[in-house]
Parts: sequence; structure tokens; C-alpha cells
Amino acid sequence: MEKLAREAQQLFGVHLTGRQTIALLTYERELLEWNQKYNLTAIRDEEGIRTKHFLDSFSCVQAWKSNPPLRLVDVGSGAGFPGLPLKILYPSVQVTLVESVGKKVTFLQHIVKTLNLDGVEVVQARAEELGQMTAYREKYDWAVARAVANLRVLSEYLLPLVRVGGTMLSQKGESGPAEAHAAEKAIKLLGGRVRQLLPVTLPGVVEERYLVLVDKVAATPPAFPRKPGVPTKNPL
Repeated sequence: MEKLAREAQQLFGVHLTGRQTIALLTYERELLEWNQKYNLTAIRDEEGIRTKHFLDSFSCVQAWKSNPPLRLVDVGSGAGFPGLPLKILYPSVQVTLVESVGKKVTFLQHIVKTLNLDGVEVVQARAEELGQMTAYREKYDWAVARAVANLRVLSEYLLPLVRVGGTMLSQKGESGPAEAHAAEKAIKLLGGRVRQLLPVTLPGVVEERYLVLVDKVAATPPAFPRKPGVPTKNPL
């Protein structure tokens, strides 16, 4: 964990306290244990978890620097990335973790309880359903997602959840720039505007990585998001 703390500080200016380090160690242990039974994530070793889950989640900090979100929604959270490591970094952030797969939801509920985290809501739902619910629609400063869908589809999942003035953050691999270019029309239709692509460097990871940042500049039209499954079948 010392190496993780050092890299978090060097790469993203993140200082981990003793308490945060213990929380991450517990998270890692539980993830390794549950993974043996439930196949929650393809990454199954400590080094991989620390770099490709924890550090990768911390990279989001580059997007808001010293102005972290008050309310954050993580769509397609899986085993909790990037939402839970960000919650561990910023205990006061209100976090909603959205996941449709039952076994992953069960793990998320378990880890939130194990780490005794306040201000985390775990919702089992499709993003398309959530975006049409008054309690969630346009309620978040930041909506984040990692490896969930192509940007044209993902924009329809995330932008309806972001308040006007807030931001959508998508963690992308080397296809990020091309996806952002192809999604511009869809993003505009949904009330967004591409702000920038921030390159991300992770130790030992060769593939280019980007944070795609989209500002919410206008309200999303009521017709979006469309019904579950439609955005994937028929992207905007």
C-alpha cells in the first residue's frame, strides 16, 4: 500500500491518510475473497487492483482538482469503481452507485456496510430507468462511468442525471478521442458540450487512457433517456 500511496500522491496529488489506507486494504481483501465465488471483476491480484481499480479511480481527481463534487453518481458501478474509492477519498461526498446486476449490487451493499460508509446509496436499476425518475434526474454535480458503453450511448445514460452546470466524466481507453468526436451530436441533443479530454497515465499500463469531460449546459429534453435497451440498439 505504500507504493499505492506514493503513486497516488505523485500522479494525482492525492494524499492518503492512515484511515483511508486501511479502508482500501479492507476493500481489496473483500474484493479478492468475493471474486473467488462471484466473478465480480477480471482483475484478481493485489497489484492489479491497486493500479487498475484504485489508482484508475483516483485519476478522476484531475477533473475537479480542489473542487470535488457534493453529489456524485457512478453508473454501471460494478464492484464500485470509480465511485467507492472516490468516496473513501472524500468522505463528505454523497454517492449513488447504480448497478443492474444482482450479485454486484449485493457486493456493493456488503462493502458499504463493512467500511461503515455514510452517504452512499446503492441502487439496483438500469441507467435509463433512473434518468426518468424525479428523485435522480438532473440531481448530480458529477456523473461518472468507467468501461460501460460507447460514448454515444453513455451520454444518454449520464447526462440526464447531471444538473445544469454539472459535468459528466467518462473514463475511456485509446478510443476516447474518436468516441468524443463521434458523440458530439448526441451530446448536444442531450444538453451537453464536450469540454476536454484529459490524458491519464497509470504505472505499467501501456494503453492510452482519457477522462472525457462533458459540461451540462442545458436541460435534457424529457424524451431522454429512452426505454431500457433502446440507446444501445439505436444510439443517438
